[in-house]
Amino acid sequence: MAELSLRAAAAGDLEAVAAIYSEGIADRIATFETEPRTGADLEPWLGEPGPFIVAEEGGTVLGFARVGPYSDRCVYEGVGEHAVYVSRAARGRGIGRDLLIELAAAAEKAGFYKLTSRVFTDNGASLAAHRAAGFETIGTQRRHGQLDGEWKDCVLLEILVGPGAA
Repeated sequence: MAELSLRAAAAGDLEAVAAIYSEGIADRIATFETEPRTGADLEPWLGEPGPFIVAEEGGTVLGFARVGPYSDRCVYEGVGEHAVYVSRAARGRGIGRDLLIELAAAAEKAGFYKLTSRVFTDNGASLAAHRAAGFETIGTQRRHGQLDGEWKDCVLLEILVGPGAA
């Protein structure tokens, strides 16, 4: 069995990342997005200042995690909003946790002091991966948005790194 490696995402990964993201969109438990994505749609992610990493095994991308800007307001510089997705075929192996641990370390090196995200309350796998990676639950945002005409509650999670953790 090939060993799992975590590394910075590259342009050649975008089609696989888009396929994984599109699975998450179709599953309706990970995002309010509703339309599948292509690699071209995700190209801007490569130019953002936050880390963007993939989990790869035997030449196949099995998951990804990335940090995007939380806000353009200067007071929030150093706060990143993150996402993590694992392909259906690779779920249940701890890859999400591994990606989140690596993402937090990479974010700290990149000058971030906090990562935050919202996870649907019915996404138990993502909540477990975040908690296993050291993220804390801050609260629940009730009726945060509608997906397919139904209200979704979100758990607000965060981890402090670098100077934020001191």
